[in-house]
Amino acid sequence: MSSLAGQVVIITGASSGIGEATARRLARGGARLVLAARRPDRLEALARELDPSGASVLAVAGDVTSEADRQQLVAAAQEKFGRIDALVNNAGYGTRGPVELVPVELIRKNFETNVFSLVALTQLVLPGMRARGSGTIVNIGSVAGRIARPLSSIYDSTKHALEALTDGLRGELKPFGVRVTLIRPGFILTEFVDAANKASDTVLENAGPYAKYMAGFRLGYQKLRSVAGVPDDIALLVERALTSRNPAPRYNGPLHAKFFLFLKWALPRRTLEWITRLRT
Repeated sequence: MSSLAGQVVIITGASSGIGEATARRLARGGARLVLAARRPDRLEALARELDPSGASVLAVAGDVTSEADRQQLVAAAQEKFGRIDALVNNAGYGTRGPVELVPVELIRKNFETNVFSLVALTQLVLPGMRARGSGTIVNIGSVAGRIARPLSSIYDSTKHALEALTDGLRGELKPFGVRVTLIRPGFILTEFVDAANKASDTVLENAGPYAKYMAGFRLGYQKLRSVAGVPDDIALLVERALTSRNPAPRYNGPLHAKFFLFLKWALPRRTLEWITRLRT
């Protein structure tokens, strides 16, 4: 095992949920953090809490979908700490609704945040890592990247894309000493569901022939709350990836996530499809 102490880590989507929990955990381990998110007030409050002196935590407010903001983020990290040892690609959100009704512009926007911006930011940090012969890229995926669900096809497909991207990138960077791993969270109690509903409110309010089905699907999500994990469950997996000399290709958590992925492997397709309807 290697130490977190002194590692310079960029965390996107750091103002809440998994990103915030990851920042707290890595700060306790002695990492030097560059926190990125769109909400400056929450981001700066977290940075002050973690390090009032500002010596080891830097808050950089911005939107990962903006090329200028991505460049500013990487430049600020380099100026403050001189290098970037790890990037935790956590920023992302979900789009809800049947594919038939989701406007293509909303689909593009979801892919822009969850996939294209992630790739673009990764491209910015890789030259330095490759030149030093070390570094870690941690992509926050989802169990949904392996088990797609009705009414979540758009979001799930963005996470499915990360499965392939992470695997291909791992092979490309291995000769240069840069490690790449994927974290697959299951259902975690964060602001994620409310944010996904807000991003999809027009679709949800005009569901037409899908309205009855969507109402039942929401009840199914409520059932999942009884087994849901907390953000620190995933932050722990990020810590493991950053402190392992040979990180696993994937980390799955919490327990219910591992269970569903086992069912994906073990069960016939029709049975799994029945389960992913959340038994509504």
